[in-house]
Amino acid sequence: MTSLTGTRQRAARIGGADRVLGAREVTDFIAEQLAGIDADGLSVCVLVPDATRNCPLPLLVSAVHRALHGRASRLTVLIALGTHGAMSDDALAEHLGYRGRDLAEVYPGTTVRNHEWWKPQTFADLGTIPSARIEELSEGRMSGDVEVLLNRAVVDHDIALVVGPVLPHEVVGMSGGNKYFFPGVAGQKIIDVSHWLGALITSAEIIGTTEVTPVRALINDGAALIPARTYALCVVTAETPEEDDGIPADSDRSTALHSVSFGDCISSWESAAEISAATHVTYLDAPVRRVLSLVPAMYGEIWTGAKGFYKVEPVVADGGEVILYAPHIREIATSHPEIHEIGYHCRDYFVQQWDAFKHIHWGVLAHSTHLRGAGTYDPATGEERLRVDVTLATGIPEEVCRALNLGYRDPATIDVADFTADPDTLVVPRAGEVLFRLR
Repeated sequence: MTSLTGTRQRAARIGGADRVLGAREVTDFIAEQLAGIDADGLSVCVLVPDATRNCPLPLLVSAVHRALHGRASRLTVLIALGTHGAMSDDALAEHLGYRGRDLAEVYPGTTVRNHEWWKPQTFADLGTIPSARIEELSEGRMSGDVEVLLNRAVVDHDIALVVGPVLPHEVVGMSGGNKYFFPGVAGQKIIDVSHWLGALITSAEIIGTTEVTPVRALINDGAALIPARTYALCVVTAETPEEDDGIPADSDRSTALHSVSFGDCISSWESAAEISAATHVTYLDAPVRRVLSLVPAMYGEIWTGAKGFYKVEPVVADGGEVILYAPHIREIATSHPEIHEIGYHCRDYFVQQWDAFKHIHWGVLAHSTHLRGAGTYDPATGEERLRVDVTLATGIPEEVCRALNLGYRDPATIDVADFTADPDTLVVPRAGEVLFRLR
């Protein structure tokens, strides 16, 4: 992995780990930074997260619009879905802050689009990352050229501006920055390769890493092929005291920020990752026997709600258990039905039987390993040994959980107060963003 230091010019930043910014500070900073870029008469594509990422997006997009409207020839807001489901018109209005009003009234001169990853015509071909580079990044564990397909809306604009949060992430180390291009609005091949590369390294090893991980290096290589000028406004969210006190599972939105960084997509990400590492990682002195993760409503399926496992796996004792408590979740992954074919298993289960599974989208294989965590598989005996148990206390039926190699618990039997009083249990409110590690 590559050190952050000395790689790029330092980004501009307001705020820090010990601060919570006011809305006026945020909007003034964005106005000042965007005033300094050459955008007059140029088209701008603004890439933003979908509803599975938490930040005060209406505040940020409004500030960006005020800074660019009348200067830019065209503004497009592109939702970086990755391979998540499309957002409805009502959901987009809520997400961007124009619910009950016309888009043209709140954001004149602006188009809002989902990343339609399921349509081949969505993509422009930027070229290829050669096999030799994949072998280098994977230390010989992967090979083959990787086609770099990207939503053509990015290519068709003069400037691409990423706006979104940076958090510990199970595939890349820290989310944000160029990750909004790959996998945010990318084609299937680079998504599969990047996610499987992360899975081979393992989530527990890579999550929360502020260095340039092999996966981050891969997506930076892809981003280097983008013809548009690229910038990023990378933010780090903060919990207010009110939000941190007795959070119910459906209170999943923070409107506060520790910091905002602006610059190119690498330096801005580096700046934000430094703050996120200081604010979104909680250290424990000893492992815990059980974790009860209260999964918030912004995660509507296990595909995204599994973050409640990723972020706590490092602190669970061998033989321990993670319970994902999410009565609102009733689906595993509507966009990825292959998970029902393969179930949830450790990395070695797939590596040791590669010919039987290599036809499955590697991103699905990666999700499987990330949720099932560390373990071993003996191909001679067919025995899989898993380090911790994973139990779903959701609206997904018991027979589905068991078939997928997951435990089941009736969510109606979960008393959060009882678990909180148990000295062997760590209860994590609004699970999925803060990473837990051992000192």
